[in-house]
Amino acid sequence: MSILSLAEWNEFLSNCPDAHLLQTGAWGELKSEFGWEPVRLAVVSGDRSWGTQVLFRRLPLGQTFAYIPKGPLHHGGADGSDQAYAGHAFWIEVDQLCRRRQAVFLKVEPDDWVINPSDVEGNLPEEFRISPQAIQPQHTIVVDLRGSEEEILARMKQKTRYNIRLAAKKGVSVRSSSDIDIFFHLMKATGERDQFGIHNLEYYQRAYNLFKPIGACELLLAEFDSEPLAALMVFAAGKRSWYLYGASASLYRERMPTYLLQWEAMKWARSAGCTQYDLWGIPDHDQEILEAEFSHRSDGLWGIYRFKRGFGGTVHRSAGAWDRVYHSMLYNLYLRWVNRGGSEF
Repeated sequence: MSILSLAEWNEFLSNCPDAHLLQTGAWGELKSEFGWEPVRLAVVSGDRSWGTQVLFRRLPLGQTFAYIPKGPLHHGGADGSDQAYAGHAFWIEVDQLCRRRQAVFLKVEPDDWVINPSDVEGNLPEEFRISPQAIQPQHTIVVDLRGSEEEILARMKQKTRYNIRLAAKKGVSVRSSSDIDIFFHLMKATGERDQFGIHNLEYYQRAYNLFKPIGACELLLAEFDSEPLAALMVFAAGKRSWYLYGASASLYRERMPTYLLQWEAMKWARSAGCTQYDLWGIPDHDQEILEAEFSHRSDGLWGIYRFKRGFGGTVHRSAGAWDRVYHSMLYNLYLRWVNRGGSEF
């Protein structure tokens, strides 16, 4: 096993063009300033390499919580038994790392989509179990950015296309911005209005400072008559892009600024070479239930689903989360916390 420096990890990622944003070195650096410690490791067997960025969070009494978001990663030409051997050796090394760092348990959220949740159980690494709690969204909508702009618009719902054009006709404009203060003001107002938690100002500023210089982030601001109406931060890695953070004011909502804002974010992602735009999070239900209930549900993320579905994407279900337990008693306390509604680490 090799523990990699940030530079070595970025070199490893150069051979993994499909790596998720949450496995990038910049993401680890961001989390390192807000309570997490990133450790990057790689295992090489022949021409097959496995690697991951593990995030550790300190707990009381010297314990830690270990987390692999949207990993691990692997590359190389070996298949069959060589691949299986490399993967087995990799998980042994991860296990030893977690034990040395006194992890209560390790949570892994692989970067995979599944059709049926039962498909996951047969692919779990040894000693893992299906987790009762995921950190990242379990369902999302991914918009296909391939084709011309006219073709992308044609795949959207008619009302969404209308609202995009309406916003422009009513004088809404969208521009790139570096003003995190304005963005945070909008985020705070949206969080209070829609009752969801947000990060602090320093978090968004650091995210922008880390990703913007490498061309992996843009802050877009929608305005009318110089009044900020909505803003979002869009991120890119490889061929994928993600809408992670967004906010809107209560003023001038009839001018539909958020629709034009999303369209401009998609155009930015296309200019960055992306072919997918991940709208990042909808209610945790299959598409049949989503379509059957969205018209009369307004609780939770249902209003967000109504908005996002209009952009013509495809609903995807993640492979969920796996837990590897090292301290059964403390893990049981975690399960009780989850059952009482605990939602964040």
